[in-house]
Amino acid sequence: MRKFGRPGGWQQADVPDATDATEWFTGRLPDDWFAGDATVEIDREEIVVVGQLPTPEDASSASTEGRIARFRESTRQDRMQIADEAEARYGRKVAWGVAVDGEAVLFTHLAVPVMTRLRQPERKVLDTLVDAGVARSRADALSWAVKLVGEHTQDWLGELRDAMTTVDDLRKKGPTG
Repeated sequence: MRKFGRPGGWQQADVPDATDATEWFTGRLPDDWFAGDATVEIDREEIVVVGQLPTPEDASSASTEGRIARFRESTRQDRMQIADEAEARYGRKVAWGVAVDGEAVLFTHLAVPVMTRLRQPERKVLDTLVDAGVARSRADALSWAVKLVGEHTQDWLGELRDAMTTVDDLRKKGPTG
């Protein structure tokens, strides 16, 4: 029995390799669903597939919402089948969404709990955000802070991920002596 999950540390998770997931979804998705290829984002727990729907020139907000709802309902069975296949292949849940005129709408996605221990100075930061009405709770404040850091350090985080992948690949090779 294969057990998925992270053993700890920053090393790659003990989940199937998903480096070909974008290509797999490109080949698996019906050609008439999206205007162009879907974007596929992957992490340890989830694969998020977002496709661009065509936007009519005179699209109102209401017609765009209707277009999204129609797509969601008419593709539900096929999306569920494709998600089941991908989950078996990649050991991750699949979430779906569409983008219309630059705005993305996710139909389903995971909110994964994360446990952390914070000392008083860090808790004070979260409590200030809650007290100021920026966040509803400490969990929301922490989520807000993580999003903000991610937005402002995207290039650095990308370089760090690439470096970690290189180290993990070297570990897998082992010494050749």
